[in-house]
Amino acid sequence: MLRRPVEPGQYTALRFTQRLADAGVVPSTGSVGDSFDNALAENLWSTIKIELLYWPGTTFATRAEADAAIFRYIDGWYNPRRIQQGLGGLSPD
Repeated sequence: MLRRPVEPGQYTALRFTQRLADAGVVPSTGSVGDSFDNALAENLWSTIKIELLYWPGTTFATRAEADAAIFRYIDGWYNPRRIQQGLGGLSPD
């Protein structure tokens, strides 16, 4: 399923945050322009881009092919085997 791109500020919009409050959900983001909200996710995406997507010769014929490659990277390499300095030389698993 294709999703439309997220517009900047969409998740801090008043209507969106009110709908969350009405549903009893606490948003995981803070204020507009707060770079610390998504720092960990942005770091992971940067790593994926550098180690997988920008690798010379990497192309995907379909979105499904790209999805499968990203899944294999995260589930087959990043989580079980890629050591992390912040984890004392261990993998996330």
